[in-house]
Amino acid sequence: MLKKINHINMVVSNLDEAKSFFIQLGFTVGDESELSGEWISSIVDLPDVRARYATLKLPGTETNLELIEYASPPSERDPDMGKANQMGFRHIAFEVENIDEIVQDLKDKGIKFISSIHTYPKTGKRLVYFWGPDGILLELAQY
Repeated sequence: MLKKINHINMVVSNLDEAKSFFIQLGFTVGDESELSGEWISSIVDLPDVRARYATLKLPGTETNLELIEYASPPSERDPDMGKANQMGFRHIAFEVENIDEIVQDLKDKGIKFISSIHTYPKTGKRLVYFWGPDGILLELAQY
């Protein structure tokens, strides 16, 4: 049986920019390395893989993000990836204590939000969506 989610992996176009973005959200950098060879090509079923990755940790939690930038084969962009109604993986939601303060802090750092903060009438949860690197859809939620 499954025990827990170990990490969430995201393919990004620029590993350094993506790391900087998530560091602004409070993540710290863990392991970093380059990937290549038959072993990784076999795992991901892609030829001649050359890539770099970084594991990011959210201090005080078990939340881990794994960012990967492929040099070979090159990654393709999905032009609709940042839209909430597309099939498949849609977003990561981060629970926060003071959503108003955090949103303002992130706006001051140049992060763009899709809307203002809204309240879900059924539960009272306050939430807002925003875009991360490469149009990755993210959410802040205060319960």
